[in-house]
Amino acid sequence: MTALLDQVRGRSWFYEFDLPDGSRTASYLPAGVEKVHTTRLAMLDAALDARYGEGLEDLEAVDLACHQGFFALHVLGRGMKSVLGLDARQEHLDDAKLMAKVQGLANRFPTRQVDLEEAQAKDIGTHDVTLMLGLLYHLENPVRALRLARAVTKRTLLIETQVVPHMSGVVDWGAHTFQRHMVGSFGIIDETEETHAPEASARGICLAPSIEGLEWLLKRVGFSNVERLAPPADGYEQHLGQKRVMFAADV
Repeated sequence: MTALLDQVRGRSWFYEFDLPDGSRTASYLPAGVEKVHTTRLAMLDAALDARYGEGLEDLEAVDLACHQGFFALHVLGRGMKSVLGLDARQEHLDDAKLMAKVQGLANRFPTRQVDLEEAQAKDIGTHDVTLMLGLLYHLENPVRALRLARAVTKRTLLIETQVVPHMSGVVDWGAHTFQRHMVGSFGIIDETEETHAPEASARGICLAPSIEGLEWLLKRVGFSNVERLAPPADGYEQHLGQKRVMFAADV
């Protein structure tokens, strides 16, 4: 264990992980930005508490784009039965597996390299809880990803994403005599020169939704109850400013 801890402490991480000896990893994020993670944790815990209380021991989850395993390992630490971690980048999975070993959770945290732009639900299976945190706005096919999330979720999806300003109104739909209401919007973000970066899109074309558009889509892909989660009063400025949002969507 000492050798594993030395390996972990010998570098910086995207997250501030609590380690078994009481120390914490150093994050390479700019000062203050790491609060995005603690804010997500607070909303994640509140949503799980409201739905399942402390009874997580019979629940199985999948983490779509688990990155270094921060949120998957958190819910495992709370007693969840197992979490399947999926990510497109093998280096993220290697980090996640290392941290799972350090925290003594490796036997409940299987991982698999998967491109979620192409993944099929049958290859992922169904799980009580699906985590989809910080993924959607890095995808070029977000609606497909939401359909995939619904297909693999038995009970609850917890989804968090950057969002863009909402647009509404009436538009011509083929002719001025045929019109439709806009129910939401997507912003196209260019990350084509950043695909080498570990936290950027794997493909470079990113479609980020508006809050209203995401809520509408979650209902249309098949979730029966969609709740927008409130950030804590001392939460990250992007959540407080409605530039990031988190929903709990129940089947």
